[in-house]
Amino acid sequence: MELLGELAELKRIVAAQRDEIARLKGLKGRPSIKPSGMENATEPKPGGKRAKRRGRGKVTPRVALETKVLRVAVPQGSQFKGYEPYQVQDLVLTARVMCYRRERWLTPDGETIVAPLPGGIRGHFGPELRRFVLMQHHQGQVTVERLVTLLQAIGVSISKRQVMRLLIDEQDDFLTESREVLRAGLETADWVTVDDTGARHGGANAVCTQIGNDTFAWFGTTGSKSRLNFLDLLRAGHTDYVINDAALDYMRDHVLAGTFVQRLANHEQRQFADEKAWMHHLEQLGLTGLQVTPDPVRVATEGALWGAVSAHRFLCEAVVVSDDAGQFNVGHHALCWVHAERLVHKLETFTNQQRRAQQHVRGLIWWFYADLKAYRLDPTPRRRSELRARFDRIFQRHTGFATLDRLLQRLHANKAELLMVLDHPEILQTAVLKPTEDFFIGVLGLIPRGVPIEGIE
Repeated sequence: MELLGELAELKRIVAAQRDEIARLKGLKGRPSIKPSGMENATEPKPGGKRAKRRGRGKVTPRVALETKVLRVAVPQGSQFKGYEPYQVQDLVLTARVMCYRRERWLTPDGETIVAPLPGGIRGHFGPELRRFVLMQHHQGQVTVERLVTLLQAIGVSISKRQVMRLLIDEQDDFLTESREVLRAGLETADWVTVDDTGARHGGANAVCTQIGNDTFAWFGTTGSKSRLNFLDLLRAGHTDYVINDAALDYMRDHVLAGTFVQRLANHEQRQFADEKAWMHHLEQLGLTGLQVTPDPVRVATEGALWGAVSAHRFLCEAVVVSDDAGQFNVGHHALCWVHAERLVHKLETFTNQQRRAQQHVRGLIWWFYADLKAYRLDPTPRRRSELRARFDRIFQRHTGFATLDRLLQRLHANKAELLMVLDHPEILQTAVLKPTEDFFIGVLGLIPRGVPIEGIE
């Protein structure tokens, strides 16, 4: 049995390496595994013997409706009976060239004043053309060459270099909006889900991090998935480092030596403008030259970042829901039940007895998850205590399948974070979103307001 387990692990490693080689070669990878189905299986079934089929519904145009009267020749003496409406949707693509004659005035002081151009014009191209280029390239995944051919066929005089400028130059407005969306979300959120995935950016491997809940979604591309990187993202564009109670508590919880904590706490300077000033401060305190575990520079920097997050009133008492990745374990941390059940779902089985044990445990977890959903709608102290006791009965059982028993012990060790939902029922509203590469590419095309984009060339 141990050899079969090692063989399964080796097969998994070989498959992952094959996927990585295929990705680097630009080939298609393996199809993604279907989700566990726990979310759908625990939803209440529709009432009645036969669910009613949902109709198509009324077609409502997304643009302003224009009205045009069509007349017809009728015999003399006919009686008018009103109009019969008939709605038609159409698309008009036409090139439009506008020559603005801008007034020029010479003031008595010798200064020349020229009338400003309308808003949205950059260079010699209007806002609607820029919007069309961004939408077609990012959302429609139209290549630059085909986009140039399309525009020229419509009648627009434009070159490939000019299209590239429309795609790349002066896109800071999107980054500013992205930062403001993240700040507003972190200031008001009672809970957030976080996750990350690999992504290619600038010809190099990078990491796309997702932060959001039911009211906002934010994506950022960086070069690392460490906790330092995650805490830096939680600052939402701020660059300061702050030593306050939250920072000092973080350092103590992560076993930073008491003498170092005392030096930082007693120093008169508690706020630093950027990384350079912070590292200079640590060097003066004598923390940078130490070769000990844990690294005092790393722990102190993480604490100062967490202090900055707290100082800007981000994630105040909010719950961070993750898939148990270590970099996300900050503040009030909870674990996602869908990811927890997925560990049991993906477990390799070799005998009928092991398969029966796996399916039995999955059924218990699904049943428990359905009752958590019911508890979310009507939380009571009695049901809370019953669910806690039931959690122990599920995850402390012995099935005879050694690998499954070890996994249940691991999940039981995370009891406090898995049952955070009992104190914060609202965090069970959604699972952690895993931003796949296809979804990440699709986000690039969502140009309208409210969809943040950061770190994209």
